[in-house]
Amino acid sequence: MENAQLITLSRQMSLRNQMDMVANNMANLTTTGYKTQRMVFEEVLMPLAEATEFKQGDENLSYVQDYGAGLNLLQGSIKLTGNDFDLAIDGDGWMVVQAGEQEAYTRDGSFHIAPNGMLVTADGDPVLTDGGPVTFTPEDGKVDIADDGTIVSELGIRGKIRVVDFDNPEDLKALGSNTYTHENPIPMDKPRVIQGGLEESNVRGVIEIAHMVRITRAYETVSKLMADTDDLRQQAIQTLGRLEA
Repeated sequence: MENAQLITLSRQMSLRNQMDMVANNMANLTTTGYKTQRMVFEEVLMPLAEATEFKQGDENLSYVQDYGAGLNLLQGSIKLTGNDFDLAIDGDGWMVVQAGEQEAYTRDGSFHIAPNGMLVTADGDPVLTDGGPVTFTPEDGKVDIADDGTIVSELGIRGKIRVVDFDNPEDLKALGSNTYTHENPIPMDKPRVIQGGLEESNVRGVIEIAHMVRITRAYETVSKLMADTDDLRQQAIQTLGRLEA
């Protein structure tokens, strides 16, 4: 019976983590460029406790464990804002930003000009071009960004927004602030950059609510199974206690 409770407990813990992830998706329903996350599970086989006095050897028990999150990379809708420094990518590709000491990748193109003139993300991270961060001055005037990411001001070409892609985008690892890391970025020569637009979150509220209902029902079922198993154990103890030696 203890084995049964341990198995149901592993499932219960995974369901709680799964619910946390669904709740996080719901919280990012309106976050620019956010990608829906899904819990990834695996089966873990573990042996029974040692019982060498029995004739048959130990059998394997099947537990469930959540070991990571998968990304739904489906593109979200593009909303036009009219802001010259709002950028969206239509199709494949990720914009490159400088997050501390490392490069990071994002689909959140809600950029702006910092007080020092640098083009930065909403969190203040520099947006990278093919020549590194780009800084504008009042002499630049109006800034236009072409479909391929080329930045043109009244002073001429100021650089090109770096856009990369990945052979294995499922290996993206969340860094925080809607950015990700990856070991093998591949430069894109002809991305489709949209100036004055933002990619909306690809979270679908109705789908997430359906997941919440399903997870809640599964959790209740597992909880009832645990309670029933505990009742059986108590009955067994009481019955054995009444037997005469």
